Amino acid sequence: MTITPAQLDVLFASLKQRRFAVIGDFCIDVYLFLDANGSEVSVETGLLTNAVSSMRLSAGGAGNVAANLTAMGASEVLAFGIRGNDLFGREYERMLTEIGVKTGGFLVQDSGWATCTYTKLYDGASEQPRVDFGNFNTQSDASCSALLAAIEAELPRIDLFLVNQQLVRGIHTPAFRAGLTDIVRAHPEKRFILDARDYVDDYRGMIRKLNDGEAARAAGFPTEDGSYRRIDTLTRIGRVLYDRWAQPLIITRGDRGSVLFDGTDVLEVPGLHLTRRIDTVGAGDSIFAGLAAAFAAGFSHRQSLEFATAVAGVTIQKLFQTGTATEAEIRAMAAGAEYRINPELAESPEQASCLNESECEVVGTAAHTDIRYAIFDHDGTISTLREGWETIMEPFMVESVLGESAATVDSELRAQVTEDVHEYIHKTTGVQTLVQMEGLVELVRAFKLVPKSRIRDAAGYKRGYLDRLNKLISTRTAKLSRGELQPSDFTIKGAVGFLQRLRERGIRLYLASGTDEEDARREAHLLGYGELFDGGIYGARGDIHNDPKKAVLEMILAEIGQQNAPGIVTFGDGPVEIRETWKRGGTGIGVASDEIRRFGLNPAKRKRLVLAGAAAIVPDFSQPDALDAFLFERR
Repeated sequence: MTITPAQLDVLFASLKQRRFAVIGDFCIDVYLFLDANGSEVSVETGLLTNAVSSMRLSAGGAGNVAANLTAMGASEVLAFGIRGNDLFGREYERMLTEIGVKTGGFLVQDSGWATCTYTKLYDGASEQPRVDFGNFNTQSDASCSALLAAIEAELPRIDLFLVNQQLVRGIHTPAFRAGLTDIVRAHPEKRFILDARDYVDDYRGMIRKLNDGEAARAAGFPTEDGSYRRIDTLTRIGRVLYDRWAQPLIITRGDRGSVLFDGTDVLEVPGLHLTRRIDTVGAGDSIFAGLAAAFAAGFSHRQSLEFATAVAGVTIQKLFQTGTATEAEIRAMAAGAEYRINPELAESPEQASCLNESECEVVGTAAHTDIRYAIFDHDGTISTLREGWETIMEPFMVESVLGESAATVDSELRAQVTEDVHEYIHKTTGVQTLVQMEGLVELVRAFKLVPKSRIRDAAGYKRGYLDRLNKLISTRTAKLSRGELQPSDFTIKGAVGFLQRLRERGIRLYLASGTDEEDARREAHLLGYGELFDGGIYGARGDIHNDPKKAVLEMILAEIGQQNAPGIVTFGDGPVEIRETWKRGGTGIGVASDEIRRFGLNPAKRKRLVLAGAAAIVPDFSQPDALDAFLFERR
C-alpha cells in the first residue's frame, strides 16, 4: 500500500472536519441464531418451532454507509431516506441516533411503506432462506418532495454527498431521480458519488462505484460466461462507461481487487489476501464510505481506492453483521495488508511464459541484478520430511470442530465442516502452525458443536496436531538414521546443489521455517545442508505475533538497509514468504513443488504463488541455469 502512516494522519484529521450526507435506501439486517435444543412442537400447528437463542441487529444499505463514516470519525453524517412507521423503522432510527448519525432527513411515511428489513436465520454456520420486508413499498408524492427539500436545505453545510441505491422499490423513483439530478446540475461545486444497483445510468455529474457485474450490464456486455471479470474485458467496459458518463468510475472485483478509470489512466488496485473466515455482506458499503472519506481529504484516486480496500478488509472479517471499521482497525489493516497479485494468470496456467524453453515460468521481473542475499523456506521448498501434513491436519481439525458429536452428526453438517476446514487449510498454507490453530479455534466456536468449556486455546490444539504429525516425522527420521532411506529421498530435486551453487557465488543464505526453530535446525542438519546457511536458521518460537519468515526479512533489511532490499531473493513454496518479499521490493521465486515425487509442478501451489507476487515459478531446482539467467543476467 502506498499510503503512509503520515498520510493516514492527514486523512483522519480531515475526517474530523468533514460533513457527509448519505442519501439512499436504509435497510436493517436482523440476524436470528437458531438452536434446536430450544425447539418444541407447536400445540396449534403440530409443527416443530424454530427456537432463537440470540438476535443481532445491524444497519444495512445506506445505514451501513453512514455507520462506517461515523466509525471512522467523520465530524457529521446526515441521513436522508424513508422508513416505515413500524417496529423496525423506529429501532433503525434509534440505532442511527445512538451512533451519532443525524436523522432529521430520515423521514417517516405512515402508509404504503415498510422499513426494508432482511431477516437472516442461521442454523449453526448455515444461513437459511431470508425473510424480507419492504419489497412492495410505494413512495408518496409528499415523501418525495419532502426528501428533496430536506436535501436541498442542507446543501451549504455538506462537503460530500453519497447516493446509495439498493432497492428497485426504494426511494429512487423516477420523480426522485429527476429531482436529485436537478439539484446536482444546479450545484456543480458540490461533490456527489453514486453506488447504484439499478439506476446507475439515471444520474449525471457523479463519480460512480459499481461492481464488475453491474458495470458489465450497464455497458451492454454479457455476464453469463464470467469473462467480464477479466482485466482486459473490464478495461474495455470501463472505457465504454467513462466515455458515456465523463466522470471517474470505480469497478470492484471482489477478491480480485478494483479498477479505477479517470479518463487518463486505468488504475488497478489488487484484492486483499485474507486467511480468516469472511462475510462479504456490506463490503460494497464499506468501500463506498472509504472512498468518500479519502476523496473528502483530498487524496488521489489510487490512494482513495487503496484506503477503501483496507476499510472493506476490516469489515468483511466481522461475521454475522454488516460491520464497520474504526481508525485503529484501518491503520492496522493498512500496515499489514497482503494482496492477491495477477489473479488472471494465477487461474490460467496455459498463459504461462517460460524462459528459454525451460520450466522456469516468468511472471514478473527480477527486482535487481545484484542479488546478495537468498532466503529459503524449508518444508516443501527444500525438505519433504513433513510431506503429508495436510492429510493429518484436515481430519484433526474436522474432529476438533465436531467434538463429541462426531459419531452422530448428520452427513450434511459433516460435509460442511470438512469443506470449511479444507478451504481454511488451503488459504493458510505456509503460515505458522500456531496461526492456523487460532483459525481452528474460530471454526470450533462458529459451529457451536463443542461446549465453550471444552474449547482449547490455539496452543492446545497445536499440541494435539503435532502429536500426530511427529509420529509421521519420527518414523521417517528413524529410517534415515538406520540408513534405510537417504537424505536425497527427502529433498526437492536439485535443491542442495543449487544451495551450493549460490554459496559459490558468495551469496549469503538464510533458512526460514514455519516449523519450530529447534526442529528446523535438527532436520536441516539431518538432511545434510544445515551448514550451508551461514546467515542462520530461523523457525517458529511460539509467538503468534512474530512470524519467523517475516522476522528473517526484517533482520536482513536491518542489516543491509531498506535501500538495498532489492538485493534479496526468496525461494518458497508458500505464499507468506513470497508475499512478504514482494511487499519489501525483493524478488520472490515460487517453488511449486510436487512433494510426493520431489520434482515436477504442483498446479495448486503455482496458483497460490502467482497470487502472492512471485516474479518466477519453478517446479524444482533441476534447471539452475534458467534460474541463474533470470536472477543474474541483465535483460
